[in-house]
Amino acid sequence: MVKAFRTAGLLFPWRHLKGPRKGEVDWKPLAHHAVLRVLHNPRYAGAFTYGRHSQHTLPGGKTVTAQLPREQWVSFLPGAHPGYITLDQFDANLARLQSNSAAHGLERRSGPPREGPALLQGVIVCGRCGLKMTVRYHHRRGTEVPTYMCQRDGIENGRPVCATIPGQDLDRAIGQLLIDTLTPLTVEAALQVSAELEHRAADADRLRAAHVERAHYLADLARRRYLAVDPANRLVADTLEADWNTALRALNQAQESYDKARHEGTGHLTDAQKARINQLVTDLPAIWNDSNTPQRERKRIARLLLTDVTLTRTSDTITAHFRFPGGDHTTLTLPTPKPIGEQRKTPSNIIAAVDDLSTTTPPARSPTSLTGVV
Repeated sequence: MVKAFRTAGLLFPWRHLKGPRKGEVDWKPLAHHAVLRVLHNPRYAGAFTYGRHSQHTLPGGKTVTAQLPREQWVSFLPGAHPGYITLDQFDANLARLQSNSAAHGLERRSGPPREGPALLQGVIVCGRCGLKMTVRYHHRRGTEVPTYMCQRDGIENGRPVCATIPGQDLDRAIGQLLIDTLTPLTVEAALQVSAELEHRAADADRLRAAHVERAHYLADLARRRYLAVDPANRLVADTLEADWNTALRALNQAQESYDKARHEGTGHLTDAQKARINQLVTDLPAIWNDSNTPQRERKRIARLLLTDVTLTRTSDTITAHFRFPGGDHTTLTLPTPKPIGEQRKTPSNIIAAVDDLSTTTPPARSPTSLTGVV
């Protein structure tokens, strides 16, 4: 969100808490902490709250603030005023933020999608003990391949690793399963993506227009203040004149930014962009298999379709049980990869053919001649 605001040249409101302009609203580039503060505040969803935090004073005099669960708040009134989103959307956003949390320890959930090749990173469960599995990468023939490991109990209690499952063939099979699952939904998805991008573009254009209108108002207010001052009071007149010039510069910058965005078409989808979105209907397998597609995007697609994957390994097979958000589930069974020694070993049918040829075919005679040998 911060990157999108900065790219679009949009500003975000903030209120002066101290100083001569205390209580006034100002505008500045959006910061990461401001986004988190808004997303975690129930007022964003139209709810009035009080008592979301508690404060404790330690023996040394230091004050510690702790966030309380919703059931312990002093007051919680949903629908107290119009919100930007509904309360259900607000709770869904909080759940997504929690699942993407990068915190370590037992409270860690799936984690945000990363750039590594492990498709199931963060959503894979051990079928033997039920704990979350982690990912370990290693290189094979110059390619980074994943291995899914259940080692939490081993780390905590010094026991052997619970399960180790090679992930290269498994990820390939799961990718094909997701492509087959997505194919019937691509038409609807493409239309939803197009509508969402159009909506976001229109919102960005309205924000830019509102910023220009606000700059017009501030410039006109500064002009009226300057014209209303007594010309004999030069100190006040010079200050108001400087404020007017500052407001005029801000107006010019806002107008230039708005005109530039309209000229470059950053506020509207081009025909090429619309055609590219519609190509998702037929190009999804090509997009998935394209080497230029970031692995992080594949993981995001997988998380939209999968709740989690439970893996169980036997001596001969690897069983993957998939759970989908709608409650459906399916099972995929793959053969266990052979050890590296077995993979490099000459196949038994070739060895048998060589043995058969060695017993039935006489060895070829050397064409060398003894003539001329001294």
